[in-house]
Amino acid sequence: MRPSLRLSGIVEESIVDGPGLRFVLFTQGCPHGCKGCHNPETHSLEGGFIRDVDELLAVYDENPLLAGVTFSGGEPFLQAAALCAVAERVRARGGDVVTYTGYTYESLLARAERGDASEIARLLELTDLLIDGPYLEALRDLDLPFRGSSNQRLLDREQRRQLARAAGKHATDAA
Repeated sequence: MRPSLRLSGIVEESIVDGPGLRFVLFTQGCPHGCKGCHNPETHSLEGGFIRDVDELLAVYDENPLLAGVTFSGGEPFLQAAALCAVAERVRARGGDVVTYTGYTYESLLARAERGDASEIARLLELTDLLIDGPYLEALRDLDLPFRGSSNQRLLDREQRRQLARAAGKHATDAA
């Protein structure tokens, strides 16, 4: 069976969802329920529409100016396995991967370390820039690049390795 995603939307060209020109997939389904969420229509697990990974990559391939793909939401880590299929193929084409999540990196790392979510570990490995943490309306800051509240972090690979070492965890995204 070919992998598919439940999405709430697709933006074929964005300059606000990560560095460079981005192809953005807004996943459908989110458990966080952040007050003031920018995308409340993504919360339902049953909403949105289904798209085949091959179809999405065909659209991605139409634009040679894209820097990479951004996974937003909803909560991308609810569909980590299918997003890994997209991320692997985008990276093979020379693109990078930005992933937004309402989880903290530490909580994702803990789940991956427990071994109950190997697809989470794999998506972390494939992610070049992770934007983590729930949106907190009280910390809203429109001057921050690529995020909505000041508690959310922009974590590149090296920053995630340092956080993992500080927590005494194995850095799953050493790639």
